[in-house]
Parts: sequence; C-alpha cells; structure tokens
Amino acid sequence: MKGIVLAGGSGTRLYPMTSTHSKQLQPVYDKPMIYYPMATLMQAGIQDILLISTPEDIGNFVRIFEDGSRLGLNISYKVQKKPEGIAQAYTLGKDFLDTNDSMMILGDNIFHGDHSIIRHAAEDNGGATIFGYKVRDPQRYGVVEFDEHGKVLSLEEKPSKPKSNHAIPGLYVMDGEAPCRAVHLEPSKRGEYEIVDLIKTYFEEDQLTAAPLGRGFVWLDAGTPSSLNDASSFIRTIEERAGIKIACLEEIALREGFFDGDSYVRMVEELPDSPYRDYCFSVLE
Repeated sequence: MKGIVLAGGSGTRLYPMTSTHSKQLQPVYDKPMIYYPMATLMQAGIQDILLISTPEDIGNFVRIFEDGSRLGLNISYKVQKKPEGIAQAYTLGKDFLDTNDSMMILGDNIFHGDHSIIRHAAEDNGGATIFGYKVRDPQRYGVVEFDEHGKVLSLEEKPSKPKSNHAIPGLYVMDGEAPCRAVHLEPSKRGEYEIVDLIKTYFEEDQLTAAPLGRGFVWLDAGTPSSLNDASSFIRTIEERAGIKIACLEEIALREGFFDGDSYVRMVEELPDSPYRDYCFSVLE
C-alpha cells in the first residue's frame, strides 16, 4: 500500500494568507497543515508516500520532509503544473504507484480519532473504499448511502435532497487499477477530472465499499478561514487538556515501528530547541 498527499490548488479561499505560502503550509495551531494528512497515512502503516503540489510550493515541502528518511519514510514529489481535479493525482502518480494499492488524502483534510477503521480499509481493500462521516448539512458535500455491510447503494454530489447524511471526506483507498481508470475519465463541465467520476467506475462494477467514521472520530476540512480557525482551536483544546500532541510525526513513526528507539533519540536531538522537541523526548518517558 502506497500513499498520496494531494497538496496542490491555489488556496484562493484562504487569500491573502496564501499569497506567500500554500494552503497546506498554513499553521493549524502548532504545526503546518501538511503534518495532519501525513500523520493519517503514517497511522495506516504507510511509508512510501508521494506528495503532489504546485511548481511554486513543491520546494517548501522538500525543505520540510526531504526524502522522508528522518521519519522512516520514503517520500517522492511530483509537480502538478495545473490543478485539473482530484482524480488527476492518480495519473500524475501512475509511475509511483506502479500497480500498487493506494490511499490518497487531500492536504487540507484533518482526521482525529481511532485510526483502526482507516488501517483496516487499507489492509482489506477489494477495489475501492471511501469513508462516510455523518454531518448535519450533507447537501454541501458528496454523499454516500450504504447498508450495514458497507455496500454502497448510491452516490450523490451536493444533492438538494440527500438520501443519506454521510458526507464523503477527502480520503480514498483504491486498488492498482486507479491510474488506468483515471486516464479514461472525461473532464467535467468545469474542466476537471472529478474524483466522484473515478469512484463511480468502481461503484458501477460493484467494487466500492464505504466505511463509516463513527462517534468519537473527527473530520475537519481546513480550507476556509473559519474552518482553519476551528481546526486550530480543536487541536489546541485536545493537546492542552490531554497533554499529547496530535500529528506529531516523530512520535507516530516511533509507535509504528518505522525505526528503533536509539534512532528516534538521535533524530529528536537534531530538532531545534523548542516545546515540540521537549514533547518528543517526553514520549520516551
């Protein structure tokens, strides 16, 4: 299983914050936004990751993560010259994926909770798996209707009368056929290769499963000023009350066994003197 983080786009909804740095480099409380989708992939046990971004921003991500070896990862990079839809990530990542199953996450999506559901989807995927998150206003989202066994019954894009109140968050698990399927998609009316059209190819062949993200699980989309502020407030509240850090990549890498304790200590010693470094040391206690 390989991972893709799609961190492209112009971030116009966050302008003027994005006039100098991309959306995924904006702080969500005490970490860059990109840490949170990276954490989700790592908590699914994924170490081979492709990060896709714009020509202007790709260098910033390289400066943050380099080749990923510091975190026990193998990170590759791909430039998206022009944003032409979420499904374009699979065509850009075709050589990287090389017929492997994959989990793709959007760079402005934040997930917090028991990641066992996501890990299970990665380990037991039989075509494509999407997730369902219960919301009050499903008409604002792509919506999935499914039965108690996860069999998908319908897919709708921002329906006026939703058949379900489960929104589809920006996290997708697909088999090795995804790039070939994406190549044959036709652009939508807005000139983009839509992820819902790719998902529908699996649905039409009865190869699509939905996994509900239940109570206790939090999905945040930090793509607007208000949602970015809400996400920061949420992260701060959890971290200060529980004394933990959400999306601390060094801690996740240690707990996932991406390296041993001695390597972890050497890595943390190289971090700048900061509360973040202090926390990383405290994990060993």
